[in-house]
Amino acid sequence: QVRLVESGGGSVQAGGSLRLSCAASGINFKLYTMNWYRQTPGKEREFVAHITSSGSTNFADSVRGRFTISRDNARNTVYLQMNSLKPEDTAIYNCNVFARGREFWGQGTQVTVSS
Repeated sequence: QVRLVESGGGSVQAGGSLRLSCAASGINFKLYTMNWYRQTPGKEREFVAHITSSGSTNFADSVRGRFTISRDNARNTVYLQMNSLKPEDTAIYNCNVFARGREFWGQGTQVTVSS
């Protein structure tokens, strides 16, 4: 059974930082590209970042230069370091993986950035 569990969300002021974690189980973690998405009410889910099995990364234009993504294959965990946070970063952040022919999602973690 594939399971993704996010943590690390919270409330911060603009300019602050948070680090999100996503712990994966049920997959051979090191083989998979891991993704972060975010969603706010009334808007479509938005891609944030991904990291491939080889460590290559990609970011949405809206977060590039402020967010970094990393992985610890020994801990089966992917991280999203978010710096210089803006109110428009407020969202529920979800971890995602495509494995066994389908997508799996975590339950999400809320990030709230106040101005």
